[in-house]
Amino acid sequence: MSSQRDSSSVGIVVPQTAHFDEPLALTCGVDMANYDLVYETYGTLNADASNAILICHALSGHHHVAGRHHADEKYPGWWDTMIGPGKPIDTNHFFVVGVNNLGGCHGSTGPSSINPATGQPYGSSFPVVTVKDWVDSQARLSDRLGIHQWAAVVGGSLGGMQALMWTMSFPERIRHAVVIASAPKLSAQNIAFNDVARQAILTDPEFHNGDYYQHGVVPTRGLRLARMLGHITYLSDDGMGEKFGRMLRNEKFQYSFDVEFEIESYLRYQGDKFAGYFDANTYLLMTKALDYFDPARRYGEGNLTRALARAKASFLIASFDSDWRFSPDRSREIVKALVDNRHKVTYAEIESTHGHDAFLMDDPQYFAVMRHYMQRIYSEVA
Repeated sequence: MSSQRDSSSVGIVVPQTAHFDEPLALTCGVDMANYDLVYETYGTLNADASNAILICHALSGHHHVAGRHHADEKYPGWWDTMIGPGKPIDTNHFFVVGVNNLGGCHGSTGPSSINPATGQPYGSSFPVVTVKDWVDSQARLSDRLGIHQWAAVVGGSLGGMQALMWTMSFPERIRHAVVIASAPKLSAQNIAFNDVARQAILTDPEFHNGDYYQHGVVPTRGLRLARMLGHITYLSDDGMGEKFGRMLRNEKFQYSFDVEFEIESYLRYQGDKFAGYFDANTYLLMTKALDYFDPARRYGEGNLTRALARAKASFLIASFDSDWRFSPDRSREIVKALVDNRHKVTYAEIESTHGHDAFLMDDPQYFAVMRHYMQRIYSEVA
């Protein structure tokens, strides 16, 4: 829930926890006996619960999407520029829900949570989760909130995969899917990037096969390297060149292996910051969920058209021309499958120098696309 602080913010927000005792059957064959999902809400649910928007987070995201937890919090939620009064996802019109996925490290049950059966953190015993598992658990949360159909499910990157899965797993429970900078499955190159990142963590001496909690240590070096590698793939060459170029921290070469270029300093800062708050086991789970996502796999030769035939939602598919990790070609694959099924689809390819991270940026063209589409959704509610 949130309280209004100023005209452009959802204000101070308070996370909430939903506890579930009904076992959740995971794709990997394990039943999750009980679990918690942490979530936040912004705006007001209308009388018939027709104005609800679900925000699905990407790899390193969480439930804290907008607003602040306290007045002196340095940074607001990760998509605060997008969500709030008068913003593209307008909380004067919509009831917005952000949730931390199962397996996360921001309050929902995950590897660092205490396993009630042992009294110790789950660690290596936490089961592998998939995008489908997340959507199944989100459907239970929506039941708990009294939301029987989402006006829209919105997500970027891994969040976009969840929005797509919603249209296939629960076609009657979603009216619009907003899929941003995403893909119908990972390429071999993307799987390779993820494996290198995982190897950095798995080979860290402090990893202890995933049970580092009992040893009172954190595989910081591995997590730091994983984030540095990942961060490179989220940026574009032009964007990095424009921001950092070949700038040196000092005016001349030091002929050492310490930090000399500004881009080195930036990446090490990002790695250190990430390793200070994110859980290594959660990182492993999230990247595996990315790798496994391929809803067309069950159909002949990975037929995405057949996979999306069950969908009944309307779609906004958005991509960014400088995103080489989830390129516009991947979004066009989704669009083609939707068109083949004669589904309603709007496609926007947006110019940006920010690479994959563009979906998080405050870009006028991007925000205009989002604002226009969300106004269209609201016109159906009002």
